[in-house]
Amino acid sequence: MTFSEPRWLQDLRRFLPLKSQFVLTGNIRDLQATEISPGLVTSQRFDQTLANALFSHGYGQVVLFNQVRGFQPMACTIPSINVTPAGGLQLPSGNNAPQGPEALAPVVAQLVRHEQAPVALIIDFASRLTIRPEGLSPAEHQLFTQALVLSHEARARPIEGQSKSFYNTIVWVVEREGDLPDWMVVGNPRLRVINVPKPDQVVRRALAPSFLRAIAGFKDASDDQRAAAVDDFVDGTDGLLLLDLNAISVLGRVEGINAAHIADAVRRYKVGVTEDPWQRLDRSKIRNADDLVRRRVKGQDLAVTHMLDLVKRAVTGVGGKRGNRPRGVAFLAGPTGVGKTELAKTITSLLFGDESAYIRFDMSEFSAEHSDQRLIGAPPGYVGYDMGGELTNAVREKPFSVVLFDEIEKAHPRILDKFLQILDDGVLTSGRGDRVYFSETLIIFTSNLGIYRSDESGRRIANVVPEDSYDTMHDKVLSEIRDHFKLVLNRPEILNRIGENIIVFDFIRPDVAAQIYDQMLSSILDDLQGKGYTIILDEPARAHLREQCLRDLSNGGRGIRNQLEVALVNPLARQLFDQDAQSGQSFALMFQQESGRLALASA
Repeated sequence: MTFSEPRWLQDLRRFLPLKSQFVLTGNIRDLQATEISPGLVTSQRFDQTLANALFSHGYGQVVLFNQVRGFQPMACTIPSINVTPAGGLQLPSGNNAPQGPEALAPVVAQLVRHEQAPVALIIDFASRLTIRPEGLSPAEHQLFTQALVLSHEARARPIEGQSKSFYNTIVWVVEREGDLPDWMVVGNPRLRVINVPKPDQVVRRALAPSFLRAIAGFKDASDDQRAAAVDDFVDGTDGLLLLDLNAISVLGRVEGINAAHIADAVRRYKVGVTEDPWQRLDRSKIRNADDLVRRRVKGQDLAVTHMLDLVKRAVTGVGGKRGNRPRGVAFLAGPTGVGKTELAKTITSLLFGDESAYIRFDMSEFSAEHSDQRLIGAPPGYVGYDMGGELTNAVREKPFSVVLFDEIEKAHPRILDKFLQILDDGVLTSGRGDRVYFSETLIIFTSNLGIYRSDESGRRIANVVPEDSYDTMHDKVLSEIRDHFKLVLNRPEILNRIGENIIVFDFIRPDVAAQIYDQMLSSILDDLQGKGYTIILDEPARAHLREQCLRDLSNGGRGIRNQLEVALVNPLARQLFDQDAQSGQSFALMFQQESGRLALASA
C-alpha cells in the first residue's frame, strides 16, 4: 500500500504560500507517520514532522519555542531534503533570558520582517501562554495584538528554484482553538486553523510493521502470519494514538507476548487485566447450560437458545469482533414479568459464578435531558466533575462484565447517543477525559416496547394479547420496536448496531405459569424448612393458593410472586409471629372455607 501523508499535513503544505500564520490543534501530542525514504514509514514527534515539512519547502531555519526550554533551532531528519541555511534569527539565550510572552514579542516582529530565505517559528504549548484568554495581562495582550497586526503586514517572498512564494511562518500549537484570543483567530483571513486528527486505519496499518518488529515471533513469521498480526493490531487499536501503539509494542515485548497473540497485548493495554476471563470460562458448563437456564427462565425456549448462542459466540470469537466493540449485544423485549432480567442474571451467573456480578442501570432514573452526566460524569467546571460517571467508573473497575440497561425505553433520547457510541466504537470518554473500553463486556438491554401502542387518538392500547400466537406476537412487537426507533426517536442507527439480536419473549402461558408457581411455592417452603419451620399444606389450601396466584397472568412471573406474598408469605409470617413459633416446630396450613383464608395450626 502506497503511503499517503496525513490530511492535516497536506492542508499545511497547500496553504503555506497563502497564509502567514497557522493554528494547529487536535491530536498534537501524538507521534506522526513520516516517510523518511520511499517505502520506509516511521513515526516521529509532532514538532519534528512539522519542521521536516517546512524544510522540504525551502525554509532555511525552523525554531521551536516553549516556555520551559525557550528557543531551540531544529534540524531536518529526512536525508533526502537539502536544507539551505538562512541568515539566523537573533534569539534570546542564557539562563536569564525571558521565557514567556515577553520573550516571544521581539522574535515575532523580527521573524515577520526577515528578508532572506523564509524562516518559521513553531510556538509549542501556546495554550499555556495565557492564564485566561478572555482576561489577558498587558504583556499577553501586546504579544497577540502584535501577532494579529503582523499577520496582515507579512508578505510572501519567492524561493530560488521554486515557482511559489512563501511567508515567514508562525505556527501556534494549541490544545484547543479557543485557547487563543478569539479576536486574533476568528475572521482573520491571514491565519489558517488546521485540526490534527487521530491516526486512521491507513496510518496505523502503514506503521504497524515497524511497531510489531520488536514483538517476538514477528520477524520469523511467514508473510501470511505477519499480515494476520498486522490485521489484529490495526483492528484492535481503532481510536488509539500512535503513542498508544508504541506503548502496546513495548508492553508486548516486556511481557513476552508472541506476535500471533498481539490482540492480547492490545487488550491488556486497554483494560489493564493480564488474564482474559473469557478464555478461562468453563466451556463444558456453558455447553451444558441449556437445562440450567431453562430451569430459571421458564417458557422462553427461543429466547434462551438465542441468548446462549450469543454467549458462545462471545467466548469463541466466531464471526470476529472488529475494533473495540462489545463481546455481544442483546435487546430483550417482551411483557413485564416474563424473565428478561432473570435471564440476564442467569447469564451473569453462568459466566462469572455470581448473578450479582452484573452492572445494572434502571433507565427510568435517566429520563431527564442531562442525566447522561450521571453515566459519564460531569464536564470540567461542573459539580461532581472529580467523581466521574456511574457507568464509566463501573466498567473501568470491572471491564469483564455483563452490563444491563433495564427498561431502556424510559431513558431520555439523548442517553441513546451514548449507547450508539458504545455499540459502534466500544468506548466512552468520561467527563474527566478518561477513555473507558467496553470491548470485554456483554451488553444487554431490556424493554417493554411493542407490548403497547398508541391508537389514532393517542391513547395507549395493547398491541399484543396473550391470545396471540408467539409468531404473531413476535412480528407485532418487532414491528413496533422498529417504528419506535425509526419514527419516534429518529435513531434507526441504534437498531442497525443491535442487528438481529432483538429477542422477543413470549407471554407466560397457563402451563408455564403452573410450573413457575410450583417452583416458587417449593422455594418458599424450602426456605422455611431451612429456618427450622416445617409447613404442611392440605389439598384445599394448595388448590386455593393455586387458583388465586394463577387467576391473572398479566404481570407474568412477577405477578405470581406478588400473589404468593399476599396470599401465603404475609399471613404465614404474621401467624408464626403471633403464635411465637419456635425453630423445629411443624405446622399445618389449612384453608378455611367460611373465611376464605389460610389458617395455621400446630401439626
